[in-house]
Amino acid sequence: MTETTTPATRFAVPGRIAVNAEAATVWQTATLTEIRRETPHAATFRLAVPRWPGHLPGQHLMLRLIAADGYVAQRHYSIASAPDGSGHIELTLDRVPDGEVSGWFHTVARPGDTVEVRGPLSGFFAWPGDRPALLLGAGSGVVPLMSMVRHHRARGLAVPLRMLVSARSPEELIYAAELGGETTTVFTRSAPPGTPVGRMTAAHVAPLLAEQPIGGWEAYVCGSNGFAEHASRLLVAAGQPVERIRIERFG
Repeated sequence: MTETTTPATRFAVPGRIAVNAEAATVWQTATLTEIRRETPHAATFRLAVPRWPGHLPGQHLMLRLIAADGYVAQRHYSIASAPDGSGHIELTLDRVPDGEVSGWFHTVARPGDTVEVRGPLSGFFAWPGDRPALLLGAGSGVVPLMSMVRHHRARGLAVPLRMLVSARSPEELIYAAELGGETTTVFTRSAPPGTPVGRMTAAHVAPLLAEQPIGGWEAYVCGSNGFAEHASRLLVAAGQPVERIRIERFG
């Protein structure tokens, strides 16, 4: 499938997305319209951005807060929502200890508050929906991957998509109520009765690589540095070509 491009993005070469330079550099006002609790430490913040140029699943934006005294704080955040042309986007943020921006969102922000955003940014981690996607994420690394899953469902795409997610416990599994048959979950510290506890292993990854859809998988890995390295090694050991592994790290 070839997806219709948005004003913000276009295909450059196969597997790469060219980002519109103007959209990536122009700041615009976003208004907070809704806050949804996901876990004890994570929440989703829905923003109205009337002039949002559109994005592809996997892209992120830059967000800016400006204090009354002129102090500026900026952070990169992955976009959680699928592109839908609604003029709204969603960000799911962990409460980071001593985090200036995440702390403001979790303790101060209320519907009606405004922030500034620019984007979408980065074409490397974007998934246009035109190739089989194998998604591996841990913790809040599931955020850009969930944008891909939501896009896949909303468009009714036939292209294969599978997701493998690692979380410390069921209580800390972001989007738990939304995860479906395309997702396998690994719990590293506590799990429901009868569910093994432990780190993601070759036993989780190998069956997914064994499926090998036509054209092979494009793998997207998102999480901490440690998780990204570990998951990438598992993929390579299971036969995934290195050049078809895309990694986004945080922390």
